[in-house]
Amino acid sequence: MGYIYKVAKNADELNQIHSLNYETFVEEIPQHGSNKSKELVDQFHDENTYLICKHRDEVIGMVALRHNRPFSLDKKIGKIEGQLPVNAYFPCEIRLLAVKKEYRNGRVFVGIAQLLARYCLKKGYDLAVISGTTRRAKLYAQLGFQPFSQLVGKEDAYFQPMYLTRDTFEESVAGRLMPTMKSFLPGPVSIRDEVTEALNEKPISHRSTEFHKLLSKVKGKLCNLTNAMNVQLLMGTGTLANDMIAMQLKLNRGKGLILVNGEFGNRLVDHANRCGLQFDMIEKTWGEPFCSEEIKRKIHQSEYSWLWAVHCETSTGMINDIDGLKELSTTHNIRLCLDCISTVGIIPVDLEDVFLASGVSGKGLGAYTGISFVYHNKSIKSSPLIPKYLDLGIYIENEGVAFSYSSNLLHALHTALDSYETLEKFTHIRKQYSFIRSEVEGIGLKILVDEEFSSPGIMTIVVPSHLLSTDIGDELYIQGYYLHYESSYLKANNWLQIACMNRYDDQDIENMIKHLKNGIGHINHCV
Repeated sequence: MGYIYKVAKNADELNQIHSLNYETFVEEIPQHGSNKSKELVDQFHDENTYLICKHRDEVIGMVALRHNRPFSLDKKIGKIEGQLPVNAYFPCEIRLLAVKKEYRNGRVFVGIAQLLARYCLKKGYDLAVISGTTRRAKLYAQLGFQPFSQLVGKEDAYFQPMYLTRDTFEESVAGRLMPTMKSFLPGPVSIRDEVTEALNEKPISHRSTEFHKLLSKVKGKLCNLTNAMNVQLLMGTGTLANDMIAMQLKLNRGKGLILVNGEFGNRLVDHANRCGLQFDMIEKTWGEPFCSEEIKRKIHQSEYSWLWAVHCETSTGMINDIDGLKELSTTHNIRLCLDCISTVGIIPVDLEDVFLASGVSGKGLGAYTGISFVYHNKSIKSSPLIPKYLDLGIYIENEGVAFSYSSNLLHALHTALDSYETLEKFTHIRKQYSFIRSEVEGIGLKILVDEEFSSPGIMTIVVPSHLLSTDIGDELYIQGYYLHYESSYLKANNWLQIACMNRYDDQDIENMIKHLKNGIGHINHCV
């Protein structure tokens, strides 16, 4: 039908809101007196956020919300918390729900309610209250509103105080019809149904023969996927795996070299500093590739025993050249360590000749967060100089089962790895990325990293300086599309990221791009 649901921002939309407000609450419902301008400016206009529905350029539906106290309802019935049947820690008030008569087919009301639900969740509101006209009691119920307290108003304009929570909305007609949020985040990723089913299998003891067999299968699949000799699985995130690598480098005692061209390179530096490692750095501008000649010159200037780098710099979407690093490391007898957290499962990874590398069960592999792993191509012995949980040698000496493990997470990872029996997933991710990139560039947006150096798992959009990445991200969120924009390093650079790690329907991608284009247009119109 060409309906657009959005936050009202420009002067034309606000003027139309005043006219619709008059049409509804003066001419139809005699709540206010008439005037010659036929406009009704709400008493809380300066505090209101207006969510609207437009058909072409016409505002055909609206609702206003605010969280400043006292609410208008507080003034009518007393402080609402004293009468609500549920707790409210951060409530908001909804007012002025109105739709033009010719568009009252139900769809516009439902669409506004869905927009309202996403907006409230985004802002952190846990409850909303409204005075709903008794004429529309059935409609309000379909949107998830529940009555409380006594009627307010006057004859011909009675209103029922009502409240809305996440639960009441999700149980309503509008909530059941609400499309699922489409996540274009680098994590958590969408989980396939069969992976969820595996997670819900009956837990088994991590000491049992059955568990050891399952662990052996998972380790075999992970090694086959990466051409690594061995891998150990840990209960924790990628940070734990990188801490474990840092501890092994501490035992190595020699001086190292860390390559930094983004946020996660900086995090390797933090790991190294916390472990008291001796190292030098080669630091490049974020999004700039390393020069092999520069690395070679640095190696010739000092004696290094190890080199640590990020394979895919998630903060920028850049793939660093591990083949070149492997060649340099082999030539100069340097132990190469890699953070492969955002590459395993997204692109083919060859860890032959790599000393240690980290990975995780989430992101590209499409399992649940909670398992990380360290690949190793040499036998490693335990050491009393390392905290026990970070001692890779203990895992090796105990056949991978050094401490308690979740068999549920392991079952889920085992099932997720079935996707890699062929290279089809890699091909699909690359195809999705190429299409999304061309569409984003078609809008006129700049991708930070040249395609030659880009990971197909994630792209970083450089938002024009007159716009804010957070505004665009919020706009996409309330339309049902979750992009990556809330990390501190993205906010600092005014960047927006689209991850391509999930398997999306073509229509989902096209709709996301359409809303991205519309969102930029809406914001541009208000700048």
